[in-house]
This record gives sequence, structure tokens and C-alpha cells, in this order.
Amino acid sequence: MEQMHLRTDENTCRGKDGGGKKAKRAAGRRRFTFIDLFAGIGGMRIAFERAGGACVYSSEWNKYSQQTYCANFGETPKGDITQIAADSIPDHDVLVAGFPCQPFSIAGVSKKNSLGRATGFEDKTQGTLFFDVCRILKEKRPKAFLLENVKNLRSHDRGRTFQVILESLEELNYSAFYAVLDGQNYVPQHRERILIVGFDRERYGEDVKFEFNLTPTEPKPAMRDILDENVDKKYTLSDKLWTYLKNYAAKHRAAGNGFGYGIAPPDGVSRTISARYYKDGSEILIEQEGKNPRRLTPRECARLQGFPDDFQIPVSDTQAYKQFGNSVVVPLIENVAKLMTEKLCELERR
Repeated sequence: MEQMHLRTDENTCRGKDGGGKKAKRAAGRRRFTFIDLFAGIGGMRIAFERAGGACVYSSEWNKYSQQTYCANFGETPKGDITQIAADSIPDHDVLVAGFPCQPFSIAGVSKKNSLGRATGFEDKTQGTLFFDVCRILKEKRPKAFLLENVKNLRSHDRGRTFQVILESLEELNYSAFYAVLDGQNYVPQHRERILIVGFDRERYGEDVKFEFNLTPTEPKPAMRDILDENVDKKYTLSDKLWTYLKNYAAKHRAAGNGFGYGIAPPDGVSRTISARYYKDGSEILIEQEGKNPRRLTPRECARLQGFPDDFQIPVSDTQAYKQFGNSVVVPLIENVAKLMTEKLCELERR
């Protein structure tokens, strides 16, 4: 794959590690460039750097996520992507984005259809954050992309959202491949997400094939693998909260619903951690002998998502829970990133 010249991000900041040591460790094996959109705290960046990539641009609007990102990578992501001109973004080989799921307005599209006029992605996706992904793809034409979202993206708005996404990528002349993948093959967490991988047909032609031939971690991770032995008592549920959660679960069981707290089995996998974990931790609780259950610590949440133990957590517990709940399973993304890299190398040799 052709080597691209890298730019040094002028918007640097200071963190405990500042990203310097990690950047130096990765520098020798960089083979392609990528941009990190809707970057969160950098889970996708870690994955693509491990696959040999060099990040030349990042964007994330949340100030607390920017703080965590900066502490680990030595740079503050640019802010609101909707306010950033596509031509100001550096050239790159791969676009990486975990964009939010939003419904698309079809009112204007329906009117155009009734008049017999074609609609493009500008009409279909205007006003959504996916529009910004599309306009950057159109302007910069990277060789490939990886988009990540919740698995319900396929059924969102009765399937219309996903249809518009695929139509827009088709219009931009990219071959797109997607799959719903579960993180529990890499971490002890049941976490299904949809990944969409695309390759530039203008560069590689129509005959591009890609398969999600993943290599799960062996042996399969279990919850006990990510737990600390000595945990501060502040993570133990109060009597009041534990009583509330038990009563809440009993009420829903009586009504025939499955709602309630979840005790994670030490030798199994947990439920999906979400951004609401900071509220009560009810979806993933750890049993304690002779005491009420406890919630996971932020460091344990980081491990549950596959982040390395040297990943810095400079924010409050509340913000950390939100950040890891919104993040990705790093080793799963790394596996897909390596498959993409192999495919790009193959396509470049043709």
C-alpha cells in the first residue's frame, strides 16, 4: 500500500502519558492513514493503530470525551463535525466513524419523487450526522471506510434509515458490506453492533469482495478475567438502592416482563454496558459474599470493552461510565481493521 506523508496535529494538549510513548511504539509499523470521526474516547483509533494505521485527524464534540482522548493520544479532537469543511480534512486512506443513529426526513424526498426527479444523498441525509460522513467521503474519496452503529440500525424507522444509508453509499460509488457482530468473542460482554465496511469502486472496480472472517479470542474471556480483587466500598450498592432494584425486578417479573438487574456470572459474559450505567449499574452487577452486590469500577468497564490497562481515565466516574458505555469493543474493531488492511493490500497489488 502506498505510504502517505503524515501531518503533526498542531492542537496538542497535556495528559498523564500525552500519547507520546504509545505514538512512538506504533510509529514503526504504520502502513496507512485514517481519520477518526465521532471519535468518543478513541476506541476505534486504538484498533486501527494496532492494525498499522496512523491517525491524521479526529473529531469529537463532547468536552469530557475530548479530555479523555487528549490524555491518551496527546491531541484534542476537533469539535462539531457539521461545522467543519470537508476540504479542510487531511487526505487519508480509511475513514472511520461511529456515527449516531438518526431518522431521515423523507418529506422532501417524497416530493421530488412525485415530480419524477432523482434524489441524492444530499437530499436524503440532510440534517443528519450521516450526511457529514457522506460529504467527507465525496470530497476526500478514501480507499475504504468503517462505520459502526447499534444493531437496531437495520430496523430503525421501519428499515428506512438503513436503506437510505446503503443507497447513499451506493451513490457515492462504494462497495459496502455489513454484518452484526457480537463482542463476546473478544471480551466477556454480550454486545452486538453493526459494522459497515466499504471500498472505493472508482479505484478498485466493481469486483470487490469482503468477508468478516473473524478470529475470536481463545480461550473465550470470562467476567472474572476483568475484575479487580480489591475494590473500594463506594462501588457497593447501598441498602436503599439494592432494595429498590430487587422490588423493581419483582414487579416486572410479576407482570411477565424481563426487566430487572443483572448479576454477571464469574465464568460467563455480562449484559451490554450502556451509557446509563452511571445511574445505578443495574445491568451489570457483581456478587459479593456477605455484602450487597457492587457495580463495576471504571477500570473494569474499560477492560469490559477491551481497552488496555494503560489507558488513562482522567474524568469523574460518572463521565467514565458514560464514555465506556458509548464506546466500542476494541479487539473486535481491531480484528475487522486488520481484515480491511489485508484486503486493501490485496487490492493495491491487482
